[in-house]
Amino acid sequence: MIESHRVAVIGAGPIGIELAVALKQAGVDYVHFDAAQIGATIQWYPIEMLFHSSADRLSLAGVPIQVSDQQKPKREEYLAYLRSVVMQFGLQIRTYERVENVRRLPEGGFLLDTRAVDGPHAVRVELVVLAIGAMHAPRTCGIPGEELPHVSHYFFDPHTYFGRRLLIIGGRNSAVETAVRCQRAGAQVTLSYRGADFDPKSVKFWLLPEIRAMIRDGKVRFLPRTIPIEIRGGSALLAGDDGTAMEVGADFVLLMTGYRQDTTLFDLLGVELRGSAREPVHDPDTMETNVPGVYIAGTAVAGTPPRKVSVIVETCHVHVPRIVAAITDRRVALPDGLLDD
Repeated sequence: MIESHRVAVIGAGPIGIELAVALKQAGVDYVHFDAAQIGATIQWYPIEMLFHSSADRLSLAGVPIQVSDQQKPKREEYLAYLRSVVMQFGLQIRTYERVENVRRLPEGGFLLDTRAVDGPHAVRVELVVLAIGAMHAPRTCGIPGEELPHVSHYFFDPHTYFGRRLLIIGGRNSAVETAVRCQRAGAQVTLSYRGADFDPKSVKFWLLPEIRAMIRDGKVRFLPRTIPIEIRGGSALLAGDDGTAMEVGADFVLLMTGYRQDTTLFDLLGVELRGSAREPVHDPDTMETNVPGVYIAGTAVAGTPPRKVSVIVETCHVHVPRIVAAITDRRVALPDGLLDD
């Protein structure tokens, strides 16, 4: 027998969790999936990373975030907070259950094919909310050597690079924070950036003076107007904007070049993606996409920004009441008693 619910929420990041609370409080029958753990994207942030936003702006569903120093929460504190919200409201989230396929049914509604640890499942719903976020995979450089074992697009623990030559590619917030923290941990840091200088709008305000001081004092080697063209065992080849090339010694290479959105579910559902960022087309008043019955929530609205990230958690709280208002006013009859009122 196919399981039936009114709404499927796909994605259990902060806004997906906040939406689940609102749906439960509104008495809406919903089912909630995530291909990984709750807050999975935050889980692979660097350990002890300090959020740019304040605790009050990151809080969900009216539940305050209490941190020991009354400042911005760290990665670990926010993950603990997400767990506490899920437990406080008794949310049932089917983690590690990936939605592999979703399609519109001829009689109305949608059929989701999912896969969990115990195998495949089929779920029929009236409405779908995509709260899948915007960072699913690295934005690759497409250069030789990018697949080598000492190369990564993720920075997690600065201790890894103690006493070693570390080449960091990028010049926005992630790259700068990586450079600062790894240098403090004893790494020999070289920072390669295609730009001439850092953009203050793209770097946390407390990190900018730190990186500038490290460069000034010779603690971090800064190579502006350079891009990687090849990564080798023990070194990398960089090209300058004047056409010159230089080889830089590197035991490890971190490509902090951004991330891209996985548009598979949008494509399966027929959601229109527009512009260079491939932003999902939607009505900002209801968050409904061009596909009737399909809504979008959270940073998923951003697509894959070609430059800096402009949509963050604190700007997405408004999506929750808009979606709840839209779906509680709308009823689409489905067969076999899917709707119980």
